[in-house]
Amino acid sequence: MKVQKPNFLWGVASAAYQVEGAYKEDGRGMSIWDTFSHTPGKTAQGHTGDVAVDFYHRYEADIAIMKSLGVKMFRFSISWPRILPQGTGRVNKLGLQFYNKLIDALLAAGIEPHVTLYHWDLPQPLQDKYGGWLSDKSIKDFAMYAEVCFKAFGDRVSFWTTFNEPWSFIWIGYGMGTHAPGRCSDRTICAEGDSSKEPWVVTHNVLLAHAAAVERFRALVPHGNVSINLNSEWSEPMTSSVADKEAAQRNLDFVLGIYADPIYLGDYPASVRHRIPDLPEFTAEQRASLKGSTDYFALNHYTSRFVSDDEDAIPTGLTTHIQHNGKAIGKQADSEWLVSVPWGFRRLLAYVHRRYGAPEIWVTENGCDVPGEDQMAFPAVVEDDFRLAFYQEYLAEAMKAVSEDGVNIRGYFAWSILDNFEWADGYTKRFGIVYVDYKNGLLRHLKASAKFLAALFAPEPAATASAAAAAMQTATIE
Repeated sequence: MKVQKPNFLWGVASAAYQVEGAYKEDGRGMSIWDTFSHTPGKTAQGHTGDVAVDFYHRYEADIAIMKSLGVKMFRFSISWPRILPQGTGRVNKLGLQFYNKLIDALLAAGIEPHVTLYHWDLPQPLQDKYGGWLSDKSIKDFAMYAEVCFKAFGDRVSFWTTFNEPWSFIWIGYGMGTHAPGRCSDRTICAEGDSSKEPWVVTHNVLLAHAAAVERFRALVPHGNVSINLNSEWSEPMTSSVADKEAAQRNLDFVLGIYADPIYLGDYPASVRHRIPDLPEFTAEQRASLKGSTDYFALNHYTSRFVSDDEDAIPTGLTTHIQHNGKAIGKQADSEWLVSVPWGFRRLLAYVHRRYGAPEIWVTENGCDVPGEDQMAFPAVVEDDFRLAFYQEYLAEAMKAVSEDGVNIRGYFAWSILDNFEWADGYTKRFGIVYVDYKNGLLRHLKASAKFLAALFAPEPAATASAAAAAMQTATIE
């Protein structure tokens, strides 16, 4: 498939707990994901992020791979417990040192660092002390942690986000209970929690923590850019009925709007307020602090769903489907939740453009896992045709959104640079454009998708050939 050359920058993404490892080294404290993954039965095959893909020790070689591919941006998260082992108080100088070295190495390679403050690894001491995000004490503590990072790295980092995918860590962690901290109403899964109340409390605290951190950011990094990574699937009405169309909009409200509306429009969506009577209210001061608290729209997107009205589904009153009249909405990836639906990407981009006032959009995650990939052996595994087609088709739709819908896409990040620890799925799912050989010293090998992206975004044909050649030389660095 021939894809038009994008007119926006490209980068690759990662997250601290998923790649760094070194979980007890150089003064790092424990996170809720350390605790959760070490609890029997919580992750696939008991996998943990103790070593992950050892990015902590191999970052220089991994940056060399990025540079050889022509990557212009690298999105990574800072491990809160690596900076503040107790969540507050004493700053770990060795933690600061690691991220200083990482940032400096990226800049030396000509790669722009994009930093996320929170990618799900709350310090365990704060969970023990007051229940983590369930307490409004978390707002002040997060803002203090953010300030430490802004002061340490703000002179060299221009692009920041506060939280990665609040919908995901809130609903999976406090609604379904299958991610850290593992709270829900189902006592066969969770020892404690209340799925009907806790997600709304955490949502409110996280939004206020975002606003508090942004206030400090704008005082300390006046020339930088800040946002929050919001994830959303596209919601396609199952039928043309008014009820299904309203349900599709409601799904967007509950997944995306519950976070984006307070920031762009000043309050939670009306459909959410109508169905969640206990949803906390913002004060006038809180509304003012939230509205306008981003400089760009950071969007994570993977998949789409058909949506039908279902008033028996509490509280949203809708059901999502991957099939309609026996026909699948797209091609099934390896993860059950992920279906390749390129046209849904364009529709979501256009929706964000219309609803939120034509903001600059940075697609901060997009990618997939390949059906059966974890069972494939090297070298066949690097011929990831499914992923290559995914990127071709999704990027083609992104370009249509730009040229035909007027969407202002400024950057695009592939998730992810490396195969890594995929949360509750452990190492059984692979999203990397670079293969990591878990059975052979964590060697790295380029996949076909990496070569495709390098060629697509290369500035000129000559650079494509040299980039690919250099990439092949660096892709197996230990």
